[in-house]
Amino acid sequence: MALPALLLAGCLGDQTAVLPGEAARSGEIAPRISTVQRASDQEHQRLLAAFGGEYRAPQTRAALDDIVQRLAKASEGQIGSYEITILNSPAVNAFALPNGRLYVTRGLLALANDTSEIASVLAHEIGHVTAQHAVQRAEKEAESALVSQVASQVLKDPTQGAAVMAGSKLSLARFSRQQELEADRISVTSLARAGYDPYGASRFLATLGRNTAFRSSGQQSAEDKRLDMLATHPQTPERIAAVTAAARQIAAPGLGEHDAGRWLGAIDGLAYGDDPRDGVVRGRRYVNTSLRIAFTAPDGFSLEAAQDMVIGVSANGAQALRFDSVKLKADQTLESYVAAGWIEGIETTGIEKAEIGGQPSVTAHGKGSDWIFRLAAVQFGDRVYRFILAARGANDPERQMRSIVDSFRVLTPAEAQAAKPLRIRIVSAAAGDTVTSMAERMPEQDRPAELFQLLNGLDRGAALAPGQRYKVVGE
Repeated sequence: MALPALLLAGCLGDQTAVLPGEAARSGEIAPRISTVQRASDQEHQRLLAAFGGEYRAPQTRAALDDIVQRLAKASEGQIGSYEITILNSPAVNAFALPNGRLYVTRGLLALANDTSEIASVLAHEIGHVTAQHAVQRAEKEAESALVSQVASQVLKDPTQGAAVMAGSKLSLARFSRQQELEADRISVTSLARAGYDPYGASRFLATLGRNTAFRSSGQQSAEDKRLDMLATHPQTPERIAAVTAAARQIAAPGLGEHDAGRWLGAIDGLAYGDDPRDGVVRGRRYVNTSLRIAFTAPDGFSLEAAQDMVIGVSANGAQALRFDSVKLKADQTLESYVAAGWIEGIETTGIEKAEIGGQPSVTAHGKGSDWIFRLAAVQFGDRVYRFILAARGANDPERQMRSIVDSFRVLTPAEAQAAKPLRIRIVSAAAGDTVTSMAERMPEQDRPAELFQLLNGLDRGAALAPGQRYKVVGE
């Protein structure tokens, strides 16, 4: 909120390979619903594009396949085979398409602590398929579209038309919530039938809630929020209450499989957080191995990697940073580009040629009604990397901009190749280990003690058990 609108407009166990989107594999996946099959195939490609493609993690995939097979045999409704895809995204989400394709992000996989917890997610998504929620949803959306068309073309009354359309959307929202709660109910039953601990659902939902609170109180990009599970599912308190009540009708706590050792072994080495090829924030440093560039923000700044840009804010909110890139036109020089001004309403002055990170560059400054701007443009081939640093009031951010441009550098091919994603590492607690000592193994993480507790489902003040295995984040 502190950013001016101007900046926003304008080894063993490693599981590494990322696959591009691919056509549907041969073989029947079911339940197969012909009326929505084509839409499902299109949605498969859209999901791969939106969530970084498919992430290949053989040991994780094998564990997931086994869980899905057990759940499919125990599920209500038409039984078929299901195919699961791991999405290369740190966002926390899961999906199902009506033809039996299931999707989980690696961000979600990192939060589960035993087989029953991850099984609860997959059972929920299978519940959507067996209950044919996608078909019902499509029918409801068609009905909603028809109501909207009548409102706009027949009623000819803007006020009444708006009221009808608002009512239609509200009805659709209630329907979607009802589907989610029904899938929760199905999932608990399926968990028990498949021999898993039915309370795994409530434990994982509680972790989802804690994850959202953790991300909301720290840095989570707008894109991550949009892709987060709780942006597309009902809030957790209601769901936790419902699945806990359903589990109590089946069995007492502690019954059923909840194999932590097997699941932790399956995700040991799973990539965690952003992919360096898409750009990652490590403290105040930003590294992008695809672009082969890196820079460091000034002291006191926090960085956030958003889609196609990096946003930074000073601790007091008085300064804001934006980094992005554009392509020069064929007949355009770097100097003329900067002189033309890339911030609407801001006159660019003090244009000077420079060399930044060994690359031809131009610096400039400008002034708005409430902000002073420092600008830097670095040319790398036909692409221009742009820094905009804005300071509220009369304080010129020249010194801060100088620290940024001094830190900017082009990575060598070897450096770019050496930049590897962080990973989930499974370690055993030694006698005397505490949350604090485990957090010290994750020095590059924001609020490492809180993150360690979140990843391992630990309450605040919980003691660690010597010999027990826990998740940490490291290279």
